[in-house]
Amino acid sequence: MANPVALSPGARAEALVRLGEGELDVLVVGGGVVGAGAALDAVTRGLRVGLVEARDWASGTSSRSSKLIHGGLRYLEMLDFRLVAEALKERGLLLRLLAPHLVRPVPFLYPLQHRVRERPYVGAGVLLYDTMAAASGTAGGLPHHRHLLKRQALREAPALRSDALVGGIQYWDAQVDDARHTMFLARTAVAYGALAANRTRVSRFLRQGERVVGAAVTDLETGDETEVRAKQVINATGVWTDDTQALAGTRGQFHVRASKGVHLLVPRDRINSRTGLILRTEKSVLFVIPWGRHWIIGTTDTDWTLDKAHPALSSKDVTYLLEHVNSVLTTPLVPEDVEGVYAGLRPLLSGEAAETSKLSREHLVAHPVPGLVVVAGGKYTTYRVMAKDAVDEAARGLDEKVPDCVTQRVPLLGADGYPALWNSRHNLAERSGLHVARIEHLLNRYGSLVHELLAMVEADSSLGEPLPSSDDYLRVEAAYAVTHEGARHVEDVLARRTRISIESWDRGADAARTVAELMAPHLGWDQAHRDREVSHYLKRVAAEREAQQQPDDRTADAVRLGAPDIIPVH
Repeated sequence: MANPVALSPGARAEALVRLGEGELDVLVVGGGVVGAGAALDAVTRGLRVGLVEARDWASGTSSRSSKLIHGGLRYLEMLDFRLVAEALKERGLLLRLLAPHLVRPVPFLYPLQHRVRERPYVGAGVLLYDTMAAASGTAGGLPHHRHLLKRQALREAPALRSDALVGGIQYWDAQVDDARHTMFLARTAVAYGALAANRTRVSRFLRQGERVVGAAVTDLETGDETEVRAKQVINATGVWTDDTQALAGTRGQFHVRASKGVHLLVPRDRINSRTGLILRTEKSVLFVIPWGRHWIIGTTDTDWTLDKAHPALSSKDVTYLLEHVNSVLTTPLVPEDVEGVYAGLRPLLSGEAAETSKLSREHLVAHPVPGLVVVAGGKYTTYRVMAKDAVDEAARGLDEKVPDCVTQRVPLLGADGYPALWNSRHNLAERSGLHVARIEHLLNRYGSLVHELLAMVEADSSLGEPLPSSDDYLRVEAAYAVTHEGARHVEDVLARRTRISIESWDRGADAARTVAELMAPHLGWDQAHRDREVSHYLKRVAAEREAQQQPDDRTADAVRLGAPDIIPVH
């Protein structure tokens, strides 16, 4: 088991110094799920590894997914059996071994709308889905699907209109807090010896003739530049793949197109259901996913050519999703029910199809110039396979023999001992003085690392109090985000280490000042710096709210850009 090294401010500073010394085997550019996964893959093969990210861990696509770990039922319909089988195997690994503290089962109901032809068709697909999961050897202990009569389906989901279904099929998948999972990948890589630094941008690649031999990286917090030498560089920058490739003076063998996926959060009591829902739309499928005190409703699938860092939601997006979900609900949702919103960009491999929903979710790996590997495409669930393929390709360019991938047997930090701690949660509550509901919340976010937070609360009991207007989260979580999880700014804590920015009615505005005060002593912030952090976050919230009122992508994007990054990346 790896020693749970902290992603502390000191560890980041030390990593930046050490990145400039000697030569790495592999430098990974991009701190999303694939980049962090590649760093973990490479370091657990015994390689010397660096990982740099221009913004924050998971700040792009990897914090804005549908939060599902799933095989993708709709890919069965596209006859993409290999992708589904691969994803189902990964789902089982995550549930059982790699991240049981972060990934959990979730039921979905598929309402049937046609009496004769639909049940055999959908039933066969779901049966194949379950069979493929069992055949993978990592089924994860999920229940088998079941066929429901109309009255049984309505008992599971009373919110459904009686005329919206003639019966249903319920099946199980899994979900994850994607931003926390990605951060855990980076932290686990560091625990095994990787050197990692967020808020660190690659400004240029280092060359020896045609060969890429490293990268110049700029610490965006200080402006200092470090030249990082590496035998192989892996470009894992998702929707920024083409931009990163341009730094190497090569476009590569494939291109990445961005497809926008929009999600809404509504309070749990707005939809009376014990199960998630999967609804067919004219273009794709729509999910209604249970998420703590909320439902996540999503997603859309539209081409996006505007700002990649902060894809904006428009009123058109909100209307589209509400219209589709309201078509089956007895009590329709209204825009005022929407508490949180977010939009993410899928990195799709560019093909001949005009519609992004028809572009490939498969991934590709290439070696466009010596010393530079690029990986792109894919889906969140299969990040580990993408990472393995990228490191395999990089290994081919290394002189020495590199061991095979072992990440299918390497649990993330917090996974080891989690089931036993979950069973002991009442004892933990008694010893810590926290309510058992608080302990359950912490276990499902930190796993066996919960002891680190409980020790902080024991040392300072005020850290056991909830954050303002965000009762689900404790003050200790904001402090721990800085000392152990690499958070550098208020936005990092409110948007990614916690989900207050989408789960709280005020999107974290009330908690921002308290979070800044909790972060300040660990980052050396004076009062002016704290004020600047809070002001920036409030501007972000205001810009997102205003963008949401705009009629289309272009006007929404222009409004959202009115709140600039706290640290400019370009």
